[in-house]
Amino acid sequence: MKLSLVLCLPRDAATARLTREVLDASLSALHVGAEIRSDIALALGEACANVIEHADTSDEYEVRVRLTSELCVVEVVDTGRGFDSAILRQARAHQVATAEHGRGLQIIDALAENLQIISRPLQGAMIRFEKPLQVSPASTG
Repeated sequence: MKLSLVLCLPRDAATARLTREVLDASLSALHVGAEIRSDIALALGEACANVIEHADTSDEYEVRVRLTSELCVVEVVDTGRGFDSAILRQARAHQVATAEHGRGLQIIDALAENLQIISRPLQGAMIRFEKPLQVSPASTG
């Protein structure tokens, strides 16, 4: 079983909720457990919030999801100007856990696997993560 979703969205805060609801409905239809769905929804919300807040030259973004019976792969892609990878590494190394902002990537990293943050200068950025799934065998038929 393979399922792909692509959502092209305006860079607006209300779209983060929409993406979580669409993905959660898809995962629920596949009988993915509530705890795993919750982890994915929170990680996705943080990735969308990151794009909405930081992709200042982009009017829209995409959420790409690939689902199999074993894995959920999420990519949140903007078309902004990208970022300086060295500055991001430095900021992540010195993040304060009690800061009001800047914990989104830490949350994604704690809830998912293989977090990647990729900058494409003058073309945008991508946050990609994976979450192993446990899908009921009856749901894949």
